[in-house]
Amino acid sequence: MNEVREMFSEELREAAAELWQASFDHGFIQELVAGTLEEGAFRYYLLQDCYYLTHFSDAHGLLAAKTTDESVRSSQLALKKGMDEGEIAIRERYFKWLGITQEEYQKTVVAPSAYQYVNHLYRQLTTGTVATSLAALLPCYWLYHEIGVRFREVTSPNRLYQDWINTYDSPAFAENTRRQIDLLNHLAEVASEEERLAMKESFLISSQYELAFWDMSYTGETWQFGR
Repeated sequence: MNEVREMFSEELREAAAELWQASFDHGFIQELVAGTLEEGAFRYYLLQDCYYLTHFSDAHGLLAAKTTDESVRSSQLALKKGMDEGEIAIRERYFKWLGITQEEYQKTVVAPSAYQYVNHLYRQLTTGTVATSLAALLPCYWLYHEIGVRFREVTSPNRLYQDWINTYDSPAFAENTRRQIDLLNHLAEVASEEERLAMKESFLISSQYELAFWDMSYTGETWQFGR
């Protein structure tokens, strides 16, 4: 990857640094690493994350259909296939681990932050560009991988939580993250300055929603009008 392509992803990472540090320092992550996170909070996270990942996978397919760039199309289809076979399967394993039934999942009301995050992805896919859409997807890969790397040396005494951390430090997840970063930089090379600014905004909005997702899970966020 040449220096020009490398610079844009690093610019976005620097712009999101405060948001990402807040994620690393959030009580949900810190207590998960320490093994003290209440199981109910992790359970709520899984239920909401399963909803999010279903749409996150679909977003890759929509992005593949939106682009005329073969490198973007093929990579997003491959990621969608891997997501369908791997990520969601992992959540199903965690559901079994915690005794979460399909009926419980189906009855779970989607929390405001999960709902809004998914809407942000779809908004980019419908009204944004291929580049802003990919920028919206990237933080979910990149932030989670950094969490896995950052805490890989700290063994959580809770086996379930450590298993979750290990997922995002795996070679396969690292490769998928790198692939998305490379594509972002590839698209930034040919983007106008206006589109690069829109990519940055899209990336930062997703980073904000990642932080909101921890808070949502930690507090059991619900709708205020009694859904």
